Amino acid sequence: MEKEFHFKSIAEYNAFNNHQTIHPLVSVLDFSKANTRTGSKMYFDLYCVFLKDVKCGDLKYGREYYDYQEGTLVFISPGQMIDVENKIDYYQPVGHGLVFHPDMLLGTSLGKAIAEYSFFSYNTNEALHLSPKERDLVLDLFSKIDTELHQSIDKHSKKVIASNIELLFNHCDRFYDRQFITRETVNKGVIDKFENLLNSYFESEKPYTLGFPSVAYCADQLHFSAKYFGDLIKKETGSTAQEYIQNKIIDIAKNKIYGTRKTVSEIAYELGFKYPQHLNRLFKQRVGLTPNEFRTLN
Repeated sequence: MEKEFHFKSIAEYNAFNNHQTIHPLVSVLDFSKANTRTGSKMYFDLYCVFLKDVKCGDLKYGREYYDYQEGTLVFISPGQMIDVENKIDYYQPVGHGLVFHPDMLLGTSLGKAIAEYSFFSYNTNEALHLSPKERDLVLDLFSKIDTELHQSIDKHSKKVIASNIELLFNHCDRFYDRQFITRETVNKGVIDKFENLLNSYFESEKPYTLGFPSVAYCADQLHFSAKYFGDLIKKETGSTAQEYIQNKIIDIAKNKIYGTRKTVSEIAYELGFKYPQHLNRLFKQRVGLTPNEFRTLN
């Protein structure tokens, strides 16, 4: 039977990996110091950043597998579970990690900013692939945090540690921007699939039963997390995913208004609006005219 672990504190996770607990809320880990282990499920009440230096089993979260290889950065937030599958034999963990308890954020600028780092909400198959230089920078920041942990704790310790973690996350934001760019060909394929998904949706009966499609619905249909999908669409098109959907609705509405004798109410219901005035309001915002004014003008 597969083992399961639930890590509620830094001390528990340190003990699991043969590390001394220097600070009760933060730890930097070298996984080569851990004992050999087999695959297991791990539940975390901690924030974790794992730098994987070797592939060791299939890493899974929910129904999705991590898209990872050597030099991949994986982000885990409290409440998440990871599962190392297909690893029956014992193996030696390799890599590095930064883990910190949510209480570490209290009273810090990072506590106010943590929600802005959307990569903590990405699916596991949306991991960050580092270049050698990026990997070195991450390890250098891990080292700086570890050095501070080994200093005598004073009134500045928490602020300095949190600042270094925030600096790490700011660099990770930059690295993800780079990854969006270097995967431009793949991303353009996603835009095409998004467009096809919307076309199929509005050609079906789904608007009548489900309303117009949400960003979360589209992301799920294309096998992305809503956060990653939204960031990807914004990087590629300059519009948010919600704006992209609304633009599609306006384009279809224009064609129906111009090319049919259907009333605005009929068109609104066909597009998934519960009330025609909602289409009127959106159309006026985007086009500068009401649907009827647009029909008269054309």
